[in-house]
Amino acid sequence: MAKLISTLFISADGVAEIDPDWHFPYFDENMGRAVGEDYDTADVLLIGRETYDSFAGAWPDREAAGGDDAPFAKQLGDVRKVVVSRQPLEFSWRNCELIKGDLLDAVTSLKADAGIRGILIPGSISVVQQLLAAGLVDELRLLVHPVAARKGRRLFDDGDAPYHLRMTATEAFPTGVIRVIYSPTEAPTTVGYDEVKDQVPGGK
Repeated sequence: MAKLISTLFISADGVAEIDPDWHFPYFDENMGRAVGEDYDTADVLLIGRETYDSFAGAWPDREAAGGDDAPFAKQLGDVRKVVVSRQPLEFSWRNCELIKGDLLDAVTSLKADAGIRGILIPGSISVVQQLLAAGLVDELRLLVHPVAARKGRRLFDDGDAPYHLRMTATEAFPTGVIRVIYSPTEAPTTVGYDEVKDQVPGGK
């Protein structure tokens, strides 16, 4: 079963809609390495329409320009890209295809494909929210910036039940960015104050 990984830049108050003003000042070689590691996990990118428009509007030109980011741009161009959109698309970027049928059914089929090693969702907040709710996300890889954005779309929307997460790795960068990797997990045993009161300061 292919692992499905969501990777997001996120603010300390949970905003995952990137604003260049608070994102780029914290982008350094450590974040670049982390991003590279995330992309190296996958041979399929799953992206929403807005993310496709953003990527396709920038990375092909960067690859053609041959600058410092051209190797990464080529990697993005070469990888298989499955785009989630309710509307038909005419792709201008190579190796792109429109998702077939229902999102959850299509992702379940991708994960079950023996020829796929891993699936990465960069950005694409609404896609991630739907797949989290369906229990199809295996890892959340968050690069938490030391800023409260105070506006923009948040990763975790309102819902009836909490998402319980198990932290599998953390790393703090000199910029103050924290890389944290979570895996969804079962809810812990219900505990009330009486069970923890001996842990409060001065408790016995």
